[in-house]
Amino acid sequence: MTAPGKAGRLGAALLDAAKAMLVAFGLFVVMVGLRTDVSSSGALLLRTRWMDVALLCAAVFVLRLAMALWVRPRLPAAGSALLGTGLTRAGLLFGPALLAVALVLPFIPGIGRYELDLGILVLTYVMLGWGLNIVVGLAGLLDLGYVAFYAVGAYSYALLAQYFGLSFWICLPLAGILAAFWGVLLGFPVLRLRGDYLAIVTLAFGEIIRIVLLNWVSLTGGPNGISGIPRPTFFGLPFSMSGGPGTFAGFFGLEPSPSHRVIFLYYLILGLALLTNWVAIRIRRQPIGRAWEALREDEIACRALGINITNTKLTAFALGAMFAGFAGAFFATRQAFISPESFTFIESAIILAIVVLGGLGSQIGIAVAAIVMIGGFELFRDLDEYRMLVFGAAMVVIMVARPRGLVGSRAPSVLLGERRRIDASLVGEGRG
Repeated sequence: MTAPGKAGRLGAALLDAAKAMLVAFGLFVVMVGLRTDVSSSGALLLRTRWMDVALLCAAVFVLRLAMALWVRPRLPAAGSALLGTGLTRAGLLFGPALLAVALVLPFIPGIGRYELDLGILVLTYVMLGWGLNIVVGLAGLLDLGYVAFYAVGAYSYALLAQYFGLSFWICLPLAGILAAFWGVLLGFPVLRLRGDYLAIVTLAFGEIIRIVLLNWVSLTGGPNGISGIPRPTFFGLPFSMSGGPGTFAGFFGLEPSPSHRVIFLYYLILGLALLTNWVAIRIRRQPIGRAWEALREDEIACRALGINITNTKLTAFALGAMFAGFAGAFFATRQAFISPESFTFIESAIILAIVVLGGLGSQIGIAVAAIVMIGGFELFRDLDEYRMLVFGAAMVVIMVARPRGLVGSRAPSVLLGERRRIDASLVGEGRG
């Protein structure tokens, strides 16, 4: 490259870095530079931290300049594709290893209550991500109100268990069925919508459900929520510390311990997550799964092929909502308390971010993304107010390096590669 070309490239990189620094300054002035505090006398004070703002803006300038001058020129399209192929192959090996670790996690030395609770939380988001992947990753329908079905499942379980005295194993499928029903109800109004319009309507649907739960005080308890939700039992055996003959510990002759219930909940959500994964993989190879992929790629061509768009969209919404209902029922029985504040838009955003970060359509990618996002957020908990900043910066770096996700793959379940090679051989022999 000539000297004028290098100078022009340097000037463009400096201008780009300066713009990024100005944007960062506008954000950091309010988020970091100004902070309210209370004095010893009770008066409200406004403290400033301009040095922190200057350091953060300088870091943004340096990183943006390094990305423009060093990262992008050394990461061409071929290298990015090679990186994606390597990550995809590594994902195929990483999946069984991850499953093996998940199966023996409660019995690994050094694993305590905190680690098991974190594992339960991660597996809950893995299940939600796999459920949303059916709607967004396979069918290509952008759903920003997925948390509504999560809420429907949780409240369905809580109300059925409290008012009708039904057990967890009966309420679980009922919660999934009710959530699927609401998924169908959402599907009908959005049959003709695509892209941004679909996202706005689904976002509104999620907020409608939350507002209804917040204001229907006589049924849902309103902002106070529902407490005292029955805990699950091991096929009728409660996890009691008394250790009597009718309890889990008494039946198996074990020493009563609070960890028994936590381990049971861990394996319960692991089983539900694996069920979600198995159904999603199996149904992707069925005609309805292929119809979802055709709808994702081109809806007009999908109609031209004679595929019933109405049934295709409704089944995607219903199946994805059903798994969200299962996860909601588990969330209710694990927490023993639910309120509308547990089902805000930020939950939908986190689940969608897991799907996008892992790679649309990639089961193993979503599992890895859930571990990175949920586990990573806990990893940065010691950074106090800076943890969201560090976490967000890490997300940006990952998406810049891997815009299609960690293990992104949009390969359809049916490929015509073999047929094309046969046709090419026939043409070469003069029989085409």
